[in-house]
Amino acid sequence: MNFEGTSEHAGKAFLCGQRRMLVTTIVGYTLFYFLRKNLSLAMPGLAQDYGITKSSLGLFLTLHGVVYGLGKFVCGPLSDRSRPRRFLCIGLGLALACNVVFGFGPVLAKLFAGGAEGAAFTTALVAVLGVAWVANGFFQSMGNPPCLKLLSHWVPPGELATKLAIWNSSHSIGAGLVTILCGYIMGLGALGADGVGVGMWKWCFWVPAIIAGVGLAALVAWLPGTPEEEGMGGAQFTATEKDCATETDAINCVPPAAETAAPHMDAQERVPPDSALTRVYLNPVIWTVGLCCFMVYLTRFAILDWGPMLMKEAKGVSLVGAGWTVACFEIAGILGTLFSGWATDRLAGGRAPRVCLFMMLGAAAFMGAFWLIPAGSSAILYVAALSGAGFCIYGPQAMTGATAVNIATRRFAGTAVGFTSLFSYASVLFSGWGMGALSEATGGWAVPFLSVVAATILGAGLFLALWGTKPNGY
Repeated sequence: MNFEGTSEHAGKAFLCGQRRMLVTTIVGYTLFYFLRKNLSLAMPGLAQDYGITKSSLGLFLTLHGVVYGLGKFVCGPLSDRSRPRRFLCIGLGLALACNVVFGFGPVLAKLFAGGAEGAAFTTALVAVLGVAWVANGFFQSMGNPPCLKLLSHWVPPGELATKLAIWNSSHSIGAGLVTILCGYIMGLGALGADGVGVGMWKWCFWVPAIIAGVGLAALVAWLPGTPEEEGMGGAQFTATEKDCATETDAINCVPPAAETAAPHMDAQERVPPDSALTRVYLNPVIWTVGLCCFMVYLTRFAILDWGPMLMKEAKGVSLVGAGWTVACFEIAGILGTLFSGWATDRLAGGRAPRVCLFMMLGAAAFMGAFWLIPAGSSAILYVAALSGAGFCIYGPQAMTGATAVNIATRRFAGTAVGFTSLFSYASVLFSGWGMGALSEATGGWAVPFLSVVAATILGAGLFLALWGTKPNGY
């Protein structure tokens, strides 16, 4: 980070604000995951208590993901024009409300159906739960864009991959903790025919909502805005050569020592015209990054959303054990994310797709090894295989975001994230409803799981196509 020409006090204040931003956005996005990845542990309870089919549960996941992706497409540009602090807190509060409503689904369905039994009640219940979860999907989309906007304003491009990798650990922290929490919740109470606690599924939504409520109060108090909103004038700390070439930023800019544009060129000649159309929507690199996101998220969501049920049915693992296994997948994901950020900045010269190529191949290998482990084997083997897959898949998940933000530049960070998220969450058409329907149609998990492995290998091929992409668009 460049502090040349600035006071020592200003530099220390900026670093303090950057750390505060990083910690609070990690906490904030962790809480979004508490309110999003709880359904996978509750699904066996919904199937046991109300006979809701895998196809219906998969449809919940798919519609939630599609609406989430569309929501990020809408909320990305909105976040570029809004105060990120306010945007994130409002989204978290509304997602919390949806989780509370989901837990009261049977009560609302009884009111609509006129009773708590029969086909009418089941239909009403599926409708109520579906609407609540789809609404949750939209409000969840208000979390990621403001976080990345804050990161792009507080962190210079040369450090963004490393800092974004640290922030991205929030995905794994949130999903890992909530799977452990809900795994224990589902083991409480009187056990039903499928070996999970009768009626305990609703607490998988209420307990995370209570935790998120406490966290929301803390975010309202401590989450910072952009450096400019905090009165720090962040341009001089995160300046790029292109920033220094513009007339609007030149006052606050201290140019880096790297090569600068020819002195005889004026600002208009040195800086090509920018727009979301050229930087994002018509940019072939951003489109290819989006296709990579599709494959990465398909793999990740397949394990997160169906992992507990798959391990219970295909491998004979209890829900508590499955929750811990998925948690280890997430913990390993944190390490993989940190490694990918370090490798991108230190070894690949900021070219994240090169790191992602090898990590996707590793993810495919570990997932193949997981499937080959016989049912009833030691839990250590399942944990080792899925942990390896988690280490490898979370690096690309984080670095696609870093690539999109750096290529689009901080001015269009939210727009780029929103656009690539359309691809990310289009993947739930297969990882959600498709996986559930394919499992029912084939009578098992072999075909859907091996299809995911094939998609992971295809994703590696897409990253190979980005091998020669420049590190950023500045």
